[in-house]
Formats: sequence, C-alpha cells, structure tokens
Amino acid sequence: MDAKTILNNSREIGENIIKTRRWLHSHAETGFDLAETVGFVKDKLSELKIECHDCGKSGVVAALGSGAPVFLLRADMDALPIKEMADVDFPCENGNMHACGHDMHTAILLGAAAILKKHEKDIKGTVKFMFQPAEENLSGAKNMIENGVLENPAVDCAMMLHVLAGFPLKTGTVIVPADGVGAPAADYFTINVQGKGCHGSTPHLGVDSITVAAHILLGLQEISARELGVSDDALLTIGLFHGGTAGNVIADTAVMQGTMRAFDDDTREMMKKRLVEIAENIGASYRAKVTVTFDSGCPTLENDGQLALEIEKYAKEIMGEGLVVNASTFGKEQTHRGGSEDFAYVSKKVPSVMLGIAAGEPEKGFKYNQHHPKVTFDESVMEKCSAVMAYCATKWLENNTKLKNNL
Repeated sequence: MDAKTILNNSREIGENIIKTRRWLHSHAETGFDLAETVGFVKDKLSELKIECHDCGKSGVVAALGSGAPVFLLRADMDALPIKEMADVDFPCENGNMHACGHDMHTAILLGAAAILKKHEKDIKGTVKFMFQPAEENLSGAKNMIENGVLENPAVDCAMMLHVLAGFPLKTGTVIVPADGVGAPAADYFTINVQGKGCHGSTPHLGVDSITVAAHILLGLQEISARELGVSDDALLTIGLFHGGTAGNVIADTAVMQGTMRAFDDDTREMMKKRLVEIAENIGASYRAKVTVTFDSGCPTLENDGQLALEIEKYAKEIMGEGLVVNASTFGKEQTHRGGSEDFAYVSKKVPSVMLGIAAGEPEKGFKYNQHHPKVTFDESVMEKCSAVMAYCATKWLENNTKLKNNL
C-alpha cells in the first residue's frame, strides 16, 4: 500500500468521515455510558464487514489482517458534561459536548478501518482497533487493558492521535513526540472533613469543618512552594470547596475536590503521600477527622523514541515534509501543557506514540481550545488523519515482519 493510494482512498470517503463525526457530535455521551455511541460504532464496523467485540465497560475492539506483528490504533469515544455553545449546525442538545474532539477521533479511526478493509489482503500482520470509553475520567484504557485489549492477539506497539483546536500551526500539521514523557500523570482526589456542628454563637462547642478545610487548603499550597524543586513540573489544584448550609451554623462537614499532575511518576507518588499526610494531620490538630480518597488517575504517558522515529518517517511520506514537525523543536510551554491522557496505561505495556494534529488555526477563526463550550475544529483534517493512521500502521507492519519469527 503506497502513500498515494491511501490518500486517494481517504479522499473518496472524506465526506462520509465528516458525516460520521457530525452524528457522533450531536449524540455526545460521557464516561462509560455510551450506549448510542457504541451501537453506532459497531453498526459502522458491521457495514464494513469488520468483525468486532465488546471489551470491558463500553469498549469495542476490532482487527484486520492476521498473525504477528500487531499494531494497535486507538480512539477515545466519550464527551464532556458541558452545555454546548459552539456555532455549529450539528450541536448536541442533551447537555453534553464533544469539546475535546473525541467525536473526530472515533470517526477518524472508523475511516482508517474503511481504508484498510480495502487492502486487508496486503496487511503484513494485524491492525487492531481500540475504541475506548471514559478517557476524560482517565478510566477507560485501564478497564480495556484489564479486559484483554492488548491480548489475543498480543499487541506489539500502539499509536493514537489527538486533534488540537486553536493551535498555531497550519491545519493538518502532524506533531510527532520526542522520546519520553508526552503527557503528565494525573490524579483526581476528594478530601472529606468531618467536624462537629453547633450554633454559630457557641463555636467552642463544635469543630468547624470549614476552618479545618481552609487550613488544609493553605497547607497543600506548600507542596508546590516548598516541597518541589525548580525542575519539578507538577501542580495541585483545588477546584471544589463546599461546606455549610446556613450563615449562623458551624458546619459539621466540608468537602474539597481537586487534581494533581506531574511529569514524573516518582513525583506523583510523593505528592499523593504528602497530600494525605498534610490533610490528615492538619485535621487531627483541629480535632477533625479527615479522609482522602483518590478517585481516578493515570501515570505519565511514555512515548517510545524508536517507534516515534519510524512514525515520523511514515508521516512525512504520506503528508510531506512541510506538514510534519517534531515536538522537540517546540519550547517547554508547548510540550508541557499539562493535559493528561489515559493512553498512558497502554504506553506502560507496549511501545507507544501519541501524535498531535493541528485542527484549527486561531487566525482562521478557531480561537478556542479543547474543553471550551465554544470550541470548534477544522473538519478538513479528518480524511488526512485517517490516511496517516492507516499508512503508519501498515508501513510499520511491513518493516517489522521479523517479529513474526520471534513468536
């Protein structure tokens, strides 16, 4: 399969890829609750005569070709619980929104599957398709791995791509990662403070949970200020703080929720340990009981340097030199933006690469970034993305058939 043929194939189905994306966009669902989305994906695969099966909670897996080596392509399917404000002709009206581009990812991977189905007999091994739920809460990849997505047949390496809205590069530019950490580890946490309620006129008879929580909030800031060095890329955010029901009552309970992110797994574990110690000990000093719960999270995403070099070569073959850049040429403010990605779980199991695709230049009206209720994406990149995924997978298989002899 040469690059020209793959590009022609992608152009032939370009309108259908966009149509698929728009249906997914207007039927946005969140987390693992993807009944309509999963049904739609399975129907599309069935139309292509590609066998698929369920994997874990709302995951879908399919494959083309046979034997080793095995190259996995992944797309996430979930949206965000955001009320859409984007100016599009196909809005979602159920209170959810594909504000991170996962509708595009799913449509792109279905497009790649359609291209590869035309050339199934020429695939030198197996291309595996991973349609994943619950990326936004960093739970879906782990669940699919636990349910065998990387097995039967065993995956040798994996790739995903992420569209980038409002990114200052020409639309369609492929951003190939440098070797090493490409996305930080993340953890969501909840801190519950149990005090003792009483009347506001007799504070000495109670334990003010709000006061305790406020001291915890300030204490946690010292992790960044005094326990991390200048070279440690990490942060801690408290995004929810709630306590009390009336102005003249000492609140017996308070709750805080937040996130932590770190570009190093050891730093991540240190921060989690110190968060628990600080919260619990401050609580004890004020006679309150504090419970810290880590709700979900993921490790750092590790891009494999050798695989990235191969993918960069293939991307240039199909997109041209001018539309492929290496992330190592960017400054730290671009490569360490802070968004986490639960494809990290896959990257800890097999050599993996996360590509970025510029999908909307600010000067052309795409001025909002991911997760904004007004974000829009340039759909013209989608057919090219399908071509990149299909071409990179098949070229890697062609050039790594020696792996067959090792099984």
